[in-house]
Amino acid sequence: MTADLQDMRGAGVRIDISVCTYRRPGLEDTLRSIGALNVPDGAVVRIVVADNDAVPSARDLVYRLASLLPFNISYLHCPASNISLARNACLDAATGDLLAFVDDDEMVSPDWLIELLRSAAETGADAVLGPVRAVYGDDAPRWMKRGDFHSTLPVWVRGEIRTGYTCNVLLHRSSPKLAGRRFNLALGRSGGEDTEYFARLHEAGGTVAFAPEAIVYEPVPVDRARFAWLAKRRFRMGQTHGRLLARNRSGAAMAREIGFAGAKTAYCLAAMALTVLSAEKRNRSLLRGIMHAGVVSGLLGVREIIQYGDQPVGAHGNVD
Repeated sequence: MTADLQDMRGAGVRIDISVCTYRRPGLEDTLRSIGALNVPDGAVVRIVVADNDAVPSARDLVYRLASLLPFNISYLHCPASNISLARNACLDAATGDLLAFVDDDEMVSPDWLIELLRSAAETGADAVLGPVRAVYGDDAPRWMKRGDFHSTLPVWVRGEIRTGYTCNVLLHRSSPKLAGRRFNLALGRSGGEDTEYFARLHEAGGTVAFAPEAIVYEPVPVDRARFAWLAKRRFRMGQTHGRLLARNRSGAAMAREIGFAGAKTAYCLAAMALTVLSAEKRNRSLLRGIMHAGVVSGLLGVREIIQYGDQPVGAHGNVD
């Protein structure tokens, strides 16, 4: 470990690990994996669970686990069905030097936190991202497993990371680039709020680093192991990107962006036709084309599709 990290450990660095949840049966696995973390000597860890359901459906589970986990745990009820509301509640409740986010359907690896801290110390970045590795069930299509379509990694543009995600990230709370920054409530049901958050951080001069060994695992449930789910998600991702581009474009510049995205869509569809015999390559090209079609939609100002908050009541599962 670096000298900087040793100094942080000696000073008793305080870390909040935040989990936003909405009727997710896997929340218990997530919290237990956090409880099994290897933690640097002198570090003080607190878990914050933000329940985004209209009723406090995760409260009993959190209270039951509180006596079983080695870290203090705080429960926040922040209704309803708007993920930005829950993320902002975690930002407001944070008291640590550092704040991490993971999703309520993930499991962190034992050295996840140590690796995030290592990268933060080595780079001095305002935010550090880690990889999310998809875990497919036996029923997932073979093309999907081969192509690993659900895992998450940052995207580099000209050698830098210009946006990010909240499914595996560490934020340095004392950074002036993060002070007062919040997630957009208007995107709290469509998704893309994290993409916008980190894009704005980058625009403000903030830096984002990557910790390749800070791994979290995300099981892929049956309802997500479908082409239709991937297509909907890719289209929404494109919409978010298009909307971000549109903020600084007008007139001829906007027309160029629309034309560029449209050309990319056509290229991907042509590539799909050329790879029609390979399910993995064909679907990858089609999904990229769908994403670029979403960019066109976002540039034109079409409202982003709703992805969150429409689960049936009672989907959280038992807490006994």
